[in-house]
Amino acid sequence: MSQTVIEKILSRHAGRPVRPGDIVDIAVDARVARDFGGASVVKNLKDHRLPVDDISRTFFTFDCNPGGSDQKYAANQHACRLFARERGVNVFDVDAGSGTHIAIEEGLIGPGGTLVSTDSHANILGAIGAFGQGMGDQDIAAAWAHGKVWFKVPASVKVVLNGTPPAGTMPKDISLRLLREFGAAGLLGLSAELYGAAVDALDLSGRMTVASMATEMGAIILLFPPNRSVLDHFDKLGKPYEAVYADPAASYVRIVGIDLSDLVPLISRPGHPEDVVAVREVAGTKIDSAFIGSCTNGRYEDLAAAAAVLKGRRVAPGVVLKIVPATRRVWRRALDEGLIDVFLEAGALVG
Repeated sequence: MSQTVIEKILSRHAGRPVRPGDIVDIAVDARVARDFGGASVVKNLKDHRLPVDDISRTFFTFDCNPGGSDQKYAANQHACRLFARERGVNVFDVDAGSGTHIAIEEGLIGPGGTLVSTDSHANILGAIGAFGQGMGDQDIAAAWAHGKVWFKVPASVKVVLNGTPPAGTMPKDISLRLLREFGAAGLLGLSAELYGAAVDALDLSGRMTVASMATEMGAIILLFPPNRSVLDHFDKLGKPYEAVYADPAASYVRIVGIDLSDLVPLISRPGHPEDVVAVREVAGTKIDSAFIGSCTNGRYEDLAAAAAVLKGRRVAPGVVLKIVPATRRVWRRALDEGLIDVFLEAGALVG
């Protein structure tokens, strides 16, 4: 039976072949709760006297409000820490960074694997050809307790990116081009696989930027067949993985071609991510604050691009520029290579 990437991953983790529309129990390789929602996961486990199925696959990531900036947040984080001590659960605390990036950096999950999290953008794992999903507190508690959770197998769309993006455009422009194509619900409930020369050329950082925007299009996930950049990362970690690729005769509900040869720098206007226009259309608009970071643009490559613009310049009077590297490892590299100094001298706030 010919299968798409998502069908192959879910078949392997269900222990039987699956087709779109099937509802199946899926073994989950990595089960994550953030500080946002983590305390509710703990409460569900305690209230129902549930065990933790496998602590080696179970993690807290404190990445939503690492400062614990109000009493309730600080208390929720502490409840998670106490539970982790009691049960031996792994904690990536407030100094670690974005949980989905940690999962990739540390090899908590590899290509072909499965991950669930209280993070609605856990589908960023599509960047490595893995299945990631954000879920509610009760679902995550069930995954922690039983190691499995049910999913309805989605149908797949094949997206072929044709042409070479011009100089001056970046992976974020590719993701915004997709968002302009599909809108806020054009991929609703679907898995999408990305192909083409532009996809093959994207490194791991660029793939993470594009994959992180799947939720904004209503997609279950945007899946990248792993290329050498991705496989090299996991080979260096020495962690086992089993990369998955679609069969040549796999069936898709539709195939969409998008030409990137005329791509220009793009921007989403505030309020609606799908409200995408060319940067030139809004050039000169007064802004009060800017942010560089998050799971979409917090990798070293993003910071290096920002530093190249900021070097020798100052943030405009009346504008607050905040920069937050995605993980401690990215932060450390930015420090070692002088990027943090560039940001500070430009007048930015670095978190």
